[in-house]
Amino acid sequence: MTARFDSIDYLVLVVYFLGTIGIGFWFWRRGKSTSEQFTSGGRNLSGWLCGLSIFATFLSSITFLALPGMAFTGDWNFFVFSLSIPVAAWVAARWFLPYYRQNQDASAYSMLERRFGLWARWTASVLFIAVQIARMSFVSYLMALPLAIIFSWDIRLLIVLTGLVVILYAAFGGIVAVIWADAIQAVVLSVGALVALGMIVNGLPHGFSDVWQAANEQHTSKFSLGTFDLRTWTGSAFWLVLSYGLFENLRNFGVDQNYIQRYVSANPKDAVWSLWFGALLYVPISALFLLIGTSLFVFYQHHPNDLQEVRQIVERQQQVANGAIPSKAPSDAGEDRSESTAQKPEVKLGDRVFPHYIAKYLPPGIKGLLIAAIFSAAMSTISTSLNSIATIVLSDFYLRVWRPNATDQQQLLLLRFVTVIAGLASIGGAIALVSLSGSALDAWWTISSVLGTGVLGLFLLGRLVSSADQFDAVVGLVVGLDVVAALMLAQEWVWGEVRFDLKLSIVFGTISVILGGLASCLARKQLGSRSIY
Repeated sequence: MTARFDSIDYLVLVVYFLGTIGIGFWFWRRGKSTSEQFTSGGRNLSGWLCGLSIFATFLSSITFLALPGMAFTGDWNFFVFSLSIPVAAWVAARWFLPYYRQNQDASAYSMLERRFGLWARWTASVLFIAVQIARMSFVSYLMALPLAIIFSWDIRLLIVLTGLVVILYAAFGGIVAVIWADAIQAVVLSVGALVALGMIVNGLPHGFSDVWQAANEQHTSKFSLGTFDLRTWTGSAFWLVLSYGLFENLRNFGVDQNYIQRYVSANPKDAVWSLWFGALLYVPISALFLLIGTSLFVFYQHHPNDLQEVRQIVERQQQVANGAIPSKAPSDAGEDRSESTAQKPEVKLGDRVFPHYIAKYLPPGIKGLLIAAIFSAAMSTISTSLNSIATIVLSDFYLRVWRPNATDQQQLLLLRFVTVIAGLASIGGAIALVSLSGSALDAWWTISSVLGTGVLGLFLLGRLVSSADQFDAVVGLVVGLDVVAALMLAQEWVWGEVRFDLKLSIVFGTISVILGGLASCLARKQLGSRSIY
C-alpha cells in the first residue's frame, strides 16, 4: 500500500511545525531570559494551561496509536487503568503537591536528600534522566515507524525533523513555551481524535448502532473491562490493571519530575486545579481512543481486504526493525507475501490499524490534521522530558555540587546546553532503534518499571515513616529491588491457586521498599541501636 499525502496535507504539517517553533521564539523574545523563568515560568501560569500540559504529557504518541490498537485486538480492559487516575490524583493533591509548593524546589528529588541524604537524591535523578532519554527515543521511533512505512517516508528523516523542532522551541522558550505548545498540541490531538471517530462511524452502514451490535456479538464483549474474579491476577484481570494503575499513576502524579514542574509553575491558587484538570481530562479522552479502536474493529469487518493490507504492513515493519530490508524500501515490498502475512497474530495489527485508516480513508486536509495530531502527541512528551532533564541537571548537580554560586546567565546557558544534548541523545537513540528488534522495547519498559519502583518506594517511605533514616532507606531499597528481581526471574508469582502478573512488580516492589525500611527502623529501635550514619 502506498498512501497519498496531498499538498494541503503537507501545508497543514508545515504550518504546524512552524507554529510550534514560533511559540519558542515568541516566548524567548518577549519573556525574561532567566533560569527561574526557564524552569518554572515565574510560578504564575494559569491552572487550565498547566492542566492541558499535564494531560498532553500523559498522552504520548504511543498512547495515541496503542489505545485504539488495544481496543481493536481486545477489549476496554485498559480503561480500568484510567479509572485509577482519580484516586492517584487525590493522593498526589493531598500529600505530595502541598509539599512541592511549600518548598519551592525546581527538582522533585530534593525531598529525598532532606530525608535520606544526597545519595538518594542523586540515585533518583540519574534514574530519571536515563528513563527519560530512553522514553524520548522510543516515542520518536514508534511515532515515525508506521508513518514511514505507510507513506514511504524516510524514518530517520522523520525522527531527526521531529527532534530538531522540539529542541528549538524547548531550548529557546523554556518551560513556558513547552507548556503553551503542550496545550495547543492537546487541543490538536483531541480534535483530531474526534474527527477520526466521526469519520469512522460515518463510514459504517448504520453508524454507531453497527459498532454496538457487532462489538457485543463477539464471544467476549469488546466493551468488557476484564474478569472480576479475585483469584485471577494475570492477563486482563480487572483487579490486576486497577492495582497496577494506582501505583503507576501515583508514581506519575506524585514523584515524576515531568508533572512536578507543572505544579510548581502554576499559580499557587491553581496548582491543585491544574492537577485535577489534567488528570480527569485523560479519562474521557482515553475512552475516546478506545472507542476509535472498537469502531475500527467493526469498520475493518466490512473491509477485509484492507485488513490484509495492514497485515502486510506489520510484516514489513518487523522486517525493518530486524534490519532485513532498508527503512525506506518501496512500501509495496510485502505485497506478494499475503500467504505468510495472513498468519500473523491479530494482536500485532492493533497499533498499525489507525495509521492505515488515516492514510487510506481520510480526505486531504483532515489527513494532515490527524498526522499532525500524531506528531503532537510525540512532541509534547519529548519537550516535557527535555525541560525536566535540564532542570534536574541544573538543580541536582550543577548548583548542588559543581557551581553553587553560578550566575543566572551561566545557569541559563547550561539549561539550553543540556536541552540540546539530551535532545540529540534521544534522536540518536531513536535512530539506533531502527535496527533493533521489537523485543528490545518490551525489555526496556520492564527495566524502567523496575527502576521507577525504587524511586516511588523511597518517596512513600519518606512520607509515611517519619522516623526512617538513611540506613532504613538503603535497607528498604535493597529489599524492594530484590523482590522485583525475584519476580522478574520467576516470570510470575504463584500463591496457592492464584497467579500474579509481572505488571504487579511496581506494586510488590514499592510495598517491599516501605516494609523493608519500616522493619529496619523498628528493629533498630528494638535493639536500641543507632543508624550507622
